[in-house]
Amino acid sequence: MPDRPSARSLAAHCLWLALACAAPVHAQTQAHMPAQAQPAVYAAAQAEQTPMLATLKNLVHIESGSRDYGGVSYIAQVAAERLKALGGEVQIIPATDVVRLEDTPEQVGPMVQAIFKGRGQSRIMMIAHMDTVYQRGDVDKQPFRIEGDRVYGLGVEDEKQGVALVLHSIAMLQKVGYDSFGEITVLFNSDEEISSPGSRRLISALARDQDAIFSFESGGLQGSLHLATSGIGAMFLDVQGKSSHAGAKPEAGVNALYELSHQLLQMRDLSQPDNGLKLNWTIAQAGTSRNVVPPHAQAQADVRALRAQDFQALQDAVQEKIKNRLLEGSQVTARFELRRPPMQASDAARRIAAQAQTIYREELGLPLHVNDVALGGGTDAAFAALNTRGGVVEGMGVCGYGAHDMYGEYILLDCIAPRLYLVARMVMALSEPPTAP
Repeated sequence: MPDRPSARSLAAHCLWLALACAAPVHAQTQAHMPAQAQPAVYAAAQAEQTPMLATLKNLVHIESGSRDYGGVSYIAQVAAERLKALGGEVQIIPATDVVRLEDTPEQVGPMVQAIFKGRGQSRIMMIAHMDTVYQRGDVDKQPFRIEGDRVYGLGVEDEKQGVALVLHSIAMLQKVGYDSFGEITVLFNSDEEISSPGSRRLISALARDQDAIFSFESGGLQGSLHLATSGIGAMFLDVQGKSSHAGAKPEAGVNALYELSHQLLQMRDLSQPDNGLKLNWTIAQAGTSRNVVPPHAQAQADVRALRAQDFQALQDAVQEKIKNRLLEGSQVTARFELRRPPMQASDAARRIAAQAQTIYREELGLPLHVNDVALGGGTDAAFAALNTRGGVVEGMGVCGYGAHDMYGEYILLDCIAPRLYLVARMVMALSEPPTAP
């Protein structure tokens, strides 16, 4: 794939997406329709599954690793054309307001924003990411395929299913003629897998005045909704020593590896698993040659927390620990980098999730589990939750498993139509005027 798609290749992808979404809503078999389901919405969700699979196949075969600027730019153009075809006010937004993290690439991929206007008052935001963790050429190892009740493909669960689900949920609303919402804002970003350095501020800004924000990460095999996510940080430890010949005069050196080992060991008690605070050292580097006392060593740790104040407390504790050095002459510094803030469940999110549970249970006869305590992962939902007045619900995507698994990433086929139904019905539920008590 070239760094910039040709007009012909882009047109081919957009035509595929347009044809996939142009299938008319027709009468599906109603033999198994739950008694309380809304017939038109249920039929539309059933009819939309096959076009969504076609869209998903196309998206999976567009390689869009976070650091592949050509790939993420290409998928952004394809998504933008699809949103335009649905009648949205669409813009591709370059990543110019970038928070530079330790591993942020020189070029960060663009975002795609679309606004759909209805006749009502509700303001609803839908977010999903187009990037994956994979490298160019990896798609050959796991192409799109359907095996039994599983749909496999590179990035299919994390999170191209979310992009496809948003596209086809909006198409579904149009096909059933529903426009009583006020405004639906769609934002697709292409840097989520590298902690969203170029999109985090826009996500927060757009979410501020929304009534509800839906994030389309998969809810796992059970399709659970998540109202809380862990904050994610990185701790960096740097040790400066002094080089010397390891055989002839080791005592003349200051062994940075020894000092680093001492520092890591004395920090092993800083985690507080019962409170959700986790500090795990995962990367270390020292030395350049076997016969040289290493003059420099460094380490990185993954940090998780359920509360923002726990990050600050941990930083303070680390700064206090590094004052205790093993070797005279060594210099030890530590710094912390916030990758994602924690998201705590809000009352607004609980109300929205309860509506979703009611729809799933009463209209589809299906259970829907809601987690209001973070389980360790972090997502873009946290950036949306920073300053919003509305509720943020994560896990609206299709049920699946195997994120970041080169050979085993999949979604469940029989979860697609229920999720399409849920998204459409949630837009409706949030857009209807409150009933009098």
